[in-house]
Amino acid sequence: MVSQEQRRRQLAREKFLRQQQRRTSARRKARMRNSVIASVLGVVVIGSVALYTTGVLKNDDDKKTSAGADASPSASPAGKAPDPCGKPAAGSVKKLSWKKEPAMTIDTSAKYTMKLATTCGDIDLSLKASAAPHTVNSFDFLAGKGYFDHTKCHRLTPEGIFVLQCGDPTATGSGGPGYTIPDENLKDKSLKGNTYPAGTVAMANTGQKHTGGSQFFLVYKDSPLPPSYTPFGTVTDAGMKVLKKIAAAGAQAADPTTGNTAPNATVVIDKATVDKS
Repeated sequence: MVSQEQRRRQLAREKFLRQQQRRTSARRKARMRNSVIASVLGVVVIGSVALYTTGVLKNDDDKKTSAGADASPSASPAGKAPDPCGKPAAGSVKKLSWKKEPAMTIDTSAKYTMKLATTCGDIDLSLKASAAPHTVNSFDFLAGKGYFDHTKCHRLTPEGIFVLQCGDPTATGSGGPGYTIPDENLKDKSLKGNTYPAGTVAMANTGQKHTGGSQFFLVYKDSPLPPSYTPFGTVTDAGMKVLKKIAAAGAQAADPTTGNTAPNATVVIDKATVDKS
C-alpha cells in the first residue's frame, strides 16, 4: 500500500515532469514562430555555413533550419552605442486578436502611405496596394485599431542581412493578430538576384507559405534573401535616414530564450497610421 508520503512524492514528480514538458514545448514553438527571414549565407560567414533569419539560427530539435524571417546573427557586435532615440509616448500596447483576416476594404487603384511615428523619428512608407492588396488591407485594418501603437521594434540584424523587425505587440518575435494572410508580390521587379534592396518593407513569416501576420521588416541595406517574404512597400528617403540612425546604434547580444538581437536604440512605434490619397 502506498503511503501518504510516497503519494506526495509521486505527485510532485509528475508535476515537475508536466512543467518540463510545457517548457520544452513552449521553447520549440517559440523557435518555430520566431523565424522571419532565412537565407544561406555561407559566402558571407567566414569559416562556416550559416543560416540567417531575423530570429532563429537553427532548430536543434529536428535538425532542420527554419526558413522563416526571424533570424539572429551568429555573432553579437561588441559594445553598446548610445541610444539615439527619445522616450516613448504615454500609453500601453493593446491586446487585440481576431479569428480571421479582415474583409477587403481598400481601393487597390488608390495610393496608400503608412506613417510610423517612432521614438527615433517618423518612418514614412509608400505601400503597394495593387501588388499586395491583402497585406496592405491588413495593415490598414490593424493600424486603424491601434494594434501597432506603443509596440517595440524587437530585432535588428547587423550582419549578413540588414533589417529592423517590428509589428509584434509582445516584442518577443512570436506575437501576431490571430490570423494569417497570403503571400503576395513575390515576383516584384525590385527583387533581383535573391536580394531585398535597401528601403524594402516586407512581411515576416514562419518559413511556411501564407503565414504572414503582423510582423514586418524594414531593410536598411541590401540583404541577400530568397523571394519568400511579401514586399509590400518602400521606405521614403527621410524614413531611411531614421532607419540608418537606428542601425548605426547597433544591436544587443542575442537573447538566449528567443534568439532576438534587440536594437540598442529604443525603437517604439508611438503611433502607426495608414492614409489613402
